[in-house]
Amino acid sequence: MKGVPLPDIERVLNRFREWLEHYGETSWDHQTYFAGSVGRRAKALYYRNKTLGTMAVAPMIFSEALAPSARRLFSGRLRFPIADAHYAMGFAYRARAHGDPESHARAVTFLEELAKNRCSGYEHWCWGYPFDWATRSGTIQKGTPLITTTPYVYEAFREVFGLDGNPRWRVAMASMVLHAIEDIKDYKVSETSATCSYTPFDHGGVINASAYRAFMLTSACVDFDDVQLWSIAERNLNFVLQAQRPDGSWFYSVDGERDFVDHFHTCFVLKALAKIETLKPNADCRRAIERGAAYYLANLLDERKLPKPFSKAPRMTVYRRELYDYAECINLRVLLRDRIPEMESVLTHTIADLLSRWVKPDGSFRSRELWFTWDNVPMHRWAQSQMFRALSFLVMSERDSRTANRVA
Repeated sequence: MKGVPLPDIERVLNRFREWLEHYGETSWDHQTYFAGSVGRRAKALYYRNKTLGTMAVAPMIFSEALAPSARRLFSGRLRFPIADAHYAMGFAYRARAHGDPESHARAVTFLEELAKNRCSGYEHWCWGYPFDWATRSGTIQKGTPLITTTPYVYEAFREVFGLDGNPRWRVAMASMVLHAIEDIKDYKVSETSATCSYTPFDHGGVINASAYRAFMLTSACVDFDDVQLWSIAERNLNFVLQAQRPDGSWFYSVDGERDFVDHFHTCFVLKALAKIETLKPNADCRRAIERGAAYYLANLLDERKLPKPFSKAPRMTVYRRELYDYAECINLRVLLRDRIPEMESVLTHTIADLLSRWVKPDGSFRSRELWFTWDNVPMHRWAQSQMFRALSFLVMSERDSRTANRVA
């Protein structure tokens, strides 16, 4: 695309790399308010009793809206495997785009950290959150494997393996596949579909979880030439396709309670479908992508063609815009560039706004645009790493495309 300002993006990525070296690889998180014992109990009360729970969480919600740096009072900095995976992919893309051995080496350091910080007590390699996560169905203990995290790690190892062919990375990938088929459970929905569990212990229903697993196992089917993996992936894929609503959207879950439609979860689903369809061309998948992209363009962008958090919000929010949404918008455009031409103008507006308002003087990104101010606390999981990976992916894609056009 002619409108992608590659030199400006390269400068932002180089400054961000310097910031990351100085800041370090641990950070606070948007869940910091609720990761400690006090916040976790308040959030659990909210799920049990909305009236009392609202009073309990209100001070933290107002703090996040008015003084987001106060999250430092609730918990310390943590290392997030999902962020390490995004950083590894981002540096791998930098290495591929520039033939840069330093970026390759940096990607490897993140793989080494992931190897050290995987979930303990499991035979196969897997990852989750480093904090206890209070949800409406109970608290998920830290170190519990999440099928929304492990696929990112699989992609990270896969990208670095593509650079150096180190057999260690392939052995790790094989272990992750075994985790995904043995520890993560399937629950039949129809004769052709199944939802997968989010952790080894729940009963599924979350759309993006099944989309993640479907993509991971489809990729592994190709990577390891194992058709049995596709038979599992296809049932999860069919669940995602069948859960798409008539207007092209997906609720977060089919449980009848979490019926919100937001930006980055929609992107998660569409990204997975786009990558699956590239590996296993499928007319039903293509139609779902087209319908989902049409919904996205009509409902998840504002009047300025910038990402907006929700088309149907589950509750009052304290922010206008989210860095995570911008990162996933960029990813989606790269994957759909040859399918959905309208994504080009969306990228133009998103990149222009990102470069003009979201890059901080120190090289990091603002985290959220709140109603009255900015959340400037850098959070690796939310979404410094995702933006670094997205911009690196965009640069690599643009360079590959321009090289191919010159050759053609």
